[in-house]
Amino acid sequence: MNTFMRRLGALSPVITFLAMFLFFALISDTFLSSENLLNILRQNSALAVMAVGMTLVLLIGEIDLSVEGMAILAGVTTAALYQVLSANAGLPAVVVQGVPILAALVVALLFGLVTGSGTARLGVPSFMMTLSMLLITKGIALRITRGSPIFDIPPVLSFIGNKSWRVVTFGNTAIEIPYITMVAAVFLVMAFIVLRFTRFGRHIYAAGGSRVAAELSGINVKWVTTIPFCVCSVTAAFAGILLIGRLGSAQSGGLDNMLIQCVSAVVLGGTSLFGGKGGIANTVIGVLTLGVLYNGLNHVQIDIYLKDAISGTILMAALVLNVTMSRIRGN
Repeated sequence: MNTFMRRLGALSPVITFLAMFLFFALISDTFLSSENLLNILRQNSALAVMAVGMTLVLLIGEIDLSVEGMAILAGVTTAALYQVLSANAGLPAVVVQGVPILAALVVALLFGLVTGSGTARLGVPSFMMTLSMLLITKGIALRITRGSPIFDIPPVLSFIGNKSWRVVTFGNTAIEIPYITMVAAVFLVMAFIVLRFTRFGRHIYAAGGSRVAAELSGINVKWVTTIPFCVCSVTAAFAGILLIGRLGSAQSGGLDNMLIQCVSAVVLGGTSLFGGKGGIANTVIGVLTLGVLYNGLNHVQIDIYLKDAISGTILMAALVLNVTMSRIRGN
């Protein structure tokens, strides 16, 4: 019986995803259309990139509340710098489009280093450290934009955010993969390899399971705690950069639900909030589950004013189920 419950606990995120997918497929005639399925991938690819960093942070038993602000600041920084550089006709296109993106990622890395160092070395709780960073990043973004959207976006980002690669064509049907989804897949695969096959990945799981035991085994827990915050800031920034390409503008708001969606996706997949359990495969399932939920509700005839309440109720039930089954699996 105990073995069965452990296996059920391990499979609960997959069961949740399949149940939700089948439910919307049965009650909606348009949910299973190829266009809609591609839409789910495209709409959630930036979230998947952001969730990579959040997965690492949760695995060490911490949390990063600044991802929303980091995404906004990166998008605004990229657009603002591109606006300045594009006014200089003598600069090569690779500089005009590449430098703003690189600068935004470097800024995010520095902010992540500050956050990670404050948590790992000064002992400031990550909740408060990253909450402060959320306010800082959103405040800087607001100062840059002065509340007005920036519509000058590097063309390469618009291309990645809205175009697809046609893999194969069957008669009148074409199978396409959005470029933004391919970018997200690269991040997910790289993180999977790091966590599964490298010493650093093993150190993250060890520190998340027990920091005292990790320190006694010779692991530099301070660095192992700091680096995930740096990665999380960079992935959040990259997600924000991808989003301005998909949306066509950069502004100091508009991502109000990104933080809760990011944390929910990672936890929905089965990664523990208490550290040491989970991984990138879990995050992929969580992102897809969240994407199916929000997309599926758009295909159901429900009161628009009740949509948020219904999605929140379903999300809460799924989270409670997965966390409960995860604890059963751990016993």
